[in-house]
Amino acid sequence: MRIKAGHIRAVVIALALATVGTRAPQAQELADPFKAFPAISAPSKKMPKLRSFNPMNPDAATQGPTAKDIALEAHLTDKGNSVEQGLTWRVFSPIPGSDGKLPLVATSEGGSAAFQLIPGEYFVNVAFGRAGATRKIRVAESGIAEKQVLVLDAGGVMLNAISGSDMRIPPGELSFSIFSADSKEDGERALVVADVKPDTVVRLNTGTYHVVSNYGAVNAVIRADIQIEAGKLTEATIQHRAAKLTLKLVSEPGGEAIADTAWSILTSSGDVVSESVGAFPTLVLAEGGYTAIARNNEKIFQRDFTVKAGVNTDVEVLLNDKSVEPASGASEAED
Repeated sequence: MRIKAGHIRAVVIALALATVGTRAPQAQELADPFKAFPAISAPSKKMPKLRSFNPMNPDAATQGPTAKDIALEAHLTDKGNSVEQGLTWRVFSPIPGSDGKLPLVATSEGGSAAFQLIPGEYFVNVAFGRAGATRKIRVAESGIAEKQVLVLDAGGVMLNAISGSDMRIPPGELSFSIFSADSKEDGERALVVADVKPDTVVRLNTGTYHVVSNYGAVNAVIRADIQIEAGKLTEATIQHRAAKLTLKLVSEPGGEAIADTAWSILTSSGDVVSESVGAFPTLVLAEGGYTAIARNNEKIFQRDFTVKAGVNTDVEVLLNDKSVEPASGASEAED
């Protein structure tokens, strides 16, 4: 598959994500996309306190009076406000179980959380979409337990794309994958999240990410690097140099498409990029020169054509366009 370089237009919006109910009207309007992240559901009320077991002594789980209230908050930045929706809290014992994993002590979803924990050490993890933070805490046997504040150091990105200069691409024909910016020893990048739909907010830890945008399923692929900033939503629009085409085998210009036609699309260098069967298959191709080969009723027809970015059109192959009878080696040429 040929990858072409493209352009990306990004807008970074500063958001006080934690204070949805009290922020200024402009930020309140812009914060709405964060509520639409499909993997997160915001609860309608605060989760009740949860009681854990004592990792050193399982029988102590019933010793309610010995448990202490531990309040937890998460902030997007060091000086930010607490995030009050979209969080998932998990508390683990630091002592591995028989399976080698850390036992899960308690969970909560929503915003700030409060747990009742037996004195001892714990690992606390908070997730905000694909962003997260982990801290080891100690619950003392005496004194008042201090509130624990975890800094996510996270922001968000909302992706979209156009074709040509300004043609909007239908959401159903567009998808994104987000990878880490650094390549591994084998040259591959670690996948962070796949099949991201347009206008969907993805919450990520700060840093640089590699975005792959797919328009259609053939060769319209654009890659770009995007920077995520803490406490900010980055709206990025990627520009594809591609167009949607409908193939037709016709007896005359503008005529009815002939059914039961097999199609092959070749690049100018002779590489096959698409094969299909039908009267008028539709596909998306990157900008450039191609050859359409139609096979029908044991005859082969072909036509050269050019794809211009953002110009959707029909490609008609006429029955008198370079018609050739299949030779004995035709099957080998088609492979």
